[in-house]
Amino acid sequence: MRSQNTIMDKNLELYYWPTPNGHKIAIFLEETGLPYHVHPLDIGKGEQFKPEFLRISPNNKIPALLDPQGPDGKPLSLFESGAILLYLAEKTGQFLEHDARGRYQTLQWLFFQVASLGPMLGQVHHFRCYAQEKIDYAIDRYTNEAARLYHVMDKQLSKLEHFSGAYSIADMAIYPWIRFHERQGQKLGEFPHLKRWFDSVAARPAVQRGIALLKEVRGETMSANEKEILFGKTQYQRR
Repeated sequence: MRSQNTIMDKNLELYYWPTPNGHKIAIFLEETGLPYHVHPLDIGKGEQFKPEFLRISPNNKIPALLDPQGPDGKPLSLFESGAILLYLAEKTGQFLEHDARGRYQTLQWLFFQVASLGPMLGQVHHFRCYAQEKIDYAIDRYTNEAARLYHVMDKQLSKLEHFSGAYSIADMAIYPWIRFHERQGQKLGEFPHLKRWFDSVAARPAVQRGIALLKEVRGETMSANEKEILFGKTQYQRR
């Protein structure tokens, strides 16, 4: 349940742009029905570098979350999508197993996404789609690494319906990245168990709402100025 009105209550505040990492949190919020306000943050225009956002997300990345009622009743701000997912799962008691074994089985796949899958697929996107210079070594390296990771996921999903058994924050973290399998040089049909999982997650109404959040505001192509802001000297300025 989202809103872009002036904040007058205790709703969660989501600082967001429609990217795979942003989608993770939108999916969770839609799955649980938690009320939240959206703060669009156009990263192509450099809005992530504004001082007020850096106070919430010092690494200048989306998403970020402000909970006016944190664990101690005081406001709590968080950055890093994996930490936000874990916080929301513990806050709501949903999509993270309560028993220790199930909890850690889910967390290992959440960490797999944030430590391995996301960074590697991000490099695939960059060198295949955005880099000004086509570097064959980089394209081959990261495309091959993506294929290896896809095989790891396919093997896991040959044993379970979802990554840790029940649908969880691990699935929410992984799914948005797999949506771009073609950009990553991967054919989903070559990974039948992953494809079965992908199709089942894509069919969830809450996932569809999360993916659609602010979809209309992001262009299909990236301008030279946007590339400079995201990949050039602007990104590396100290603030």
